[in-house]
Amino acid sequence: MTQNILAKPTPSQALLPFNIPNIDNLFPGFALGDSAVIDGLPTILPLSLLLAVRAQLPYQLGGLESSVVFVDGGNTFRLYKVSHIAQLHRLDPRQVLERTYISRAFTAHQMTSMILDKLEEVALKYYAKLVIVSDIAGLYLDKDVQAEESREVFSQVAARLSKLAEENSLIVIATYLPHYRSRLNAFIHAVACARANVVMSVTKSPHRFSQQLVLTKHPLFKLGRVDFPSEDLTLDYFT
Repeated sequence: MTQNILAKPTPSQALLPFNIPNIDNLFPGFALGDSAVIDGLPTILPLSLLLAVRAQLPYQLGGLESSVVFVDGGNTFRLYKVSHIAQLHRLDPRQVLERTYISRAFTAHQMTSMILDKLEEVALKYYAKLVIVSDIAGLYLDKDVQAEESREVFSQVAARLSKLAEENSLIVIATYLPHYRSRLNAFIHAVACARANVVMSVTKSPHRFSQQLVLTKHPLFKLGRVDFPSEDLTLDYFT
């Protein structure tokens, strides 16, 4: 008589997938130590909230059994959406929100101070294995901040996030929303992607009612693109 034994993954083996059909075939998940950038259409925001919830699942269900630190640079955190995603995953929304530590930044100076001086301490204090930096570029593109200052400071921020992930075995994911085209925006985007070891984009698909996730940089996985449902579809599909 044989038995099927479900072996619990160890933290060092854990991957954090989106758990979305098609996407998981291309991209099995983020690994501890990854520093990632997700750019493109606004769909990246609900995708980041999905990851914030899924990180709190047990290892056997594709989670990290972890709390989450959410650095909000663009007032993008949506409490009710997170609660809904938690319910879809059969998690207690209140507990999920209690284990999501939000730090909002309203100026480039606040964002810089949080990332350079406080983020590592907060992540270690709350045993977080996932850090999300939402709309990482927006505050550095503010017209009230000198372009040269933005370039210098953002380079330090991008380097710090990469080092934070590697040295502490964390997953650090930065979302990069669309912003007006400029030399400064192009520079900041290039620096963010250069420092990350995982880069992906969400773009329009030629097929109706769908978008594409494009994996453009990864140290191990084959690069490529896949269609997935439009953000207009319910998040029920994701689970």
